[in-house]
Formats: sequence, C-alpha cells, structure tokens
Amino acid sequence: MPPSTLFALLVVAGIVVAAVSLLALRRSEAHPGRARRLAGPPEVKVGRLVDGELPERAVRVSGRIRCRDPLEMGGGERLVAFHRDVEVRAGGRWRSIERLREARSFELWDHDGSLTVDPARAEEPLIVIPSVWRGQAAELEGAHASAAARLAERHGPVAEARATTRTINVTDRLLVLARPVRDGGGGTLLEPPADGYVITNLALDDAMRLLGGRNRRVAAGGVIGLAIAIALLAIGGIGAFLSAFLR
Repeated sequence: MPPSTLFALLVVAGIVVAAVSLLALRRSEAHPGRARRLAGPPEVKVGRLVDGELPERAVRVSGRIRCRDPLEMGGGERLVAFHRDVEVRAGGRWRSIERLREARSFELWDHDGSLTVDPARAEEPLIVIPSVWRGQAAELEGAHASAAARLAERHGPVAEARATTRTINVTDRLLVLARPVRDGGGGTLLEPPADGYVITNLALDDAMRLLGGRNRRVAAGGVIGLAIAIALLAIGGIGAFLSAFLR
C-alpha cells in the first residue's frame, strides 16, 4: 500500500473516531470542556480581588449572593436566575416551544468585599441540578399546546414533552468563573470570559459529577476517543503532506 494511501486512511479513521466520540459525549450529556474551564483555574475569595493584585486570567470566585431586587416566585422563593426550556419530540427529535430566561444582577460577596455579577451574561446551561418534568404532549396547556400543535402540522405527531427548569436562589453559595479587571476608578469588575460566566451553586466536586453526564464511562470513552482522533488526524495529515512534498 502506498504511503499516501495509508496516511489518507488514517485521516478518514480520525474523522470517524471523532464523530463517534462526539456522539458518545452528546448521548451522555457530558460537558468536558466546561468542566475543564471551571476546575482548572485557582479559586479565590471575593475580598482578595477587591484589594489585592489581580490575576491575569479568569479565576473561580467563591461567594454568597446579595440582591436588592430578586425575582419573587411565590412561596417565599427568591431567585437571581430562572431558566426554563419546554420541548416536544416531533419528527424524531426534540424541538423547543419555549425558552424563558429571567435574571437579576447581584453582588457576589464575602466578609471582605463584594463584586457585581450579571447572570444574564452566563454561559448556558447553568451548572445546577435541574428540575425536569416529562409527560405526554396532550398534557400541555395554553400557549404550549398551541405551539406543539403547530409543530405537529409541520413535522408529524408529537407524542412526548419535557420541561427543564434551572434556578439560582438568593440563599445559594456560588462558584463563578470570571475575569477580574480594574475599572477606570481603580475598582474591580468581574467580566465574563469569552463564552460567558460559568456559574454553579454546587460544590466543585458535585459540579464535576454533573458535568460528567449521566454515564461517566461513556463520557470518558468519548474524551479518550477524541484524543485518539486528534492523534490520527495529526499523523495522517502530516504524513500526507510530507508524502506529497517529498514525492
């Protein structure tokens, strides 16, 4: 077999392994990239950022919530973030019929200071334990039922529905991945990284387990598969280039 053909086969194998690995990660609902971003940086308290020297990169900031105008949800529940996604299964896939986002800016604080965070600028989904309802599409009411009926006209029968709700309560203790910077007056701001704040109301170990997905073995296999795919693509691509260059 000519070397060029062998290297081409390695590239094809890399693409196939990558596709299978990404599918495995999607099926397991794992988020290894977000887990790495949250767990990788050092953890600092709010007070250190208010008065001390600022790190050059994003850090994991820990603190509690203080909000003067929370979302009043009834029953004494007060929130700074409320995310709800309602979906129905039509045409063999889940399709959104509602995407509700409500948020209130708050102060992340400890006994040594406070810094403002706007959860509307958070990367989604929030890393919280979601409340999930699943049922038949016939159980939907009002605007949800009308939206499901319109989808049924375009994509076929709708047999299943689900609603996923994620919230952050004013009583929660948070970990927030943010980039601390100085403002024009010498104060400190928490800016979101490129993809937004990563926010969780869980302890770091619990957040890692949640981001690991429903089947951690499948997720681990997906991550390993991606590493193998990158190696195959690199070897095949470089080999094909050198083979063509030296011919």
